[in-house]
Amino acid sequence: MTTPSAPDRPPQPKSGPGRRIAAVAGLCVLLFLGLLYAAFNVMTAALIASGAGVVVIAAGSWSDAAEGILDAIANVVLAVLAAIGAFFAAIFALFWD
Repeated sequence: MTTPSAPDRPPQPKSGPGRRIAAVAGLCVLLFLGLLYAAFNVMTAALIASGAGVVVIAAGSWSDAAEGILDAIANVVLAVLAAIGAFFAAIFALFWD
């Protein structure tokens, strides 16, 4: 006689609030650096970048469409960061032997 198997758990979603916050933080840093390069002072650039981040996070929690767009942006931003990390890992692996 065989024992019944445990029911399969549904897969966990890949999108979560931590992932969205990390992507928005990355975009805010890029916005801050872009504004700083464009001759804004540090305080103005920081205020604009943090305000944009708060607006994007609030829109993502308020609207399903904005949440979907934010998830797509998070996937792209984190994929680019992963590619950059893989590139530097390959460079260091070549010269570290």
